[in-house]
Amino acid sequence: MITADDVQAVLAVTSDSEWLALAVQRVAADPETIVEVFPAAGRRCGREERPELSGWRTDDAARVLLLRTVSLRGAALDALVADLYRFGDAHEKRAVLLALPTLDVSVETIRALLQDAMRTNDGRLLAAALGPAAACLDASIWRQAVLKCVFTGVPLHNVADLDARADAELATMLDGLRQERRAAGRTMPDDAMALLARLTNGV
Repeated sequence: MITADDVQAVLAVTSDSEWLALAVQRVAADPETIVEVFPAAGRRCGREERPELSGWRTDDAARVLLLRTVSLRGAALDALVADLYRFGDAHEKRAVLLALPTLDVSVETIRALLQDAMRTNDGRLLAAALGPAAACLDASIWRQAVLKCVFTGVPLHNVADLDARADAELATMLDGLRQERRAAGRTMPDDAMALLARLTNGV
């Protein structure tokens, strides 16, 4: 999981660290102001890929930091997080999903946001939804999401705890997809075939 120190390290090289510092202060003093600064993080802080943060971008890190600064609790925090996701663009939605494991948000809200992301065909959202926050998902929903990753081409390294949660039922689903693709003259991604082999052979 991404740590607070990891995020701070990235924020030290943002395009506008002064703006971000002031935004953090504003959100700390008045949580509702996050709705004003959250959308601006990409433009002000930059959108560079950060390999050292498992593929996060600079604006992801900035937005996660802003969310961690919010002092609200309980239903008020749930409502704010849900609104940021609901009304945000794809980049903002992704940041909310990435932040979920570090926020004191109810399991019900987390599940609702993850399942919404899983219904989309946006690989960025699907990958973010299957991070550590997906630990709260029922096995059947989680399996369907993993299968959708394979179907849409999202690399399986994005799936948290994949080896621990993958089971015989997932193997059956993967094998069914493999047979469908073979009949259509198509192939399965290498990572999906490797997972199927491990599950089938008990490795």
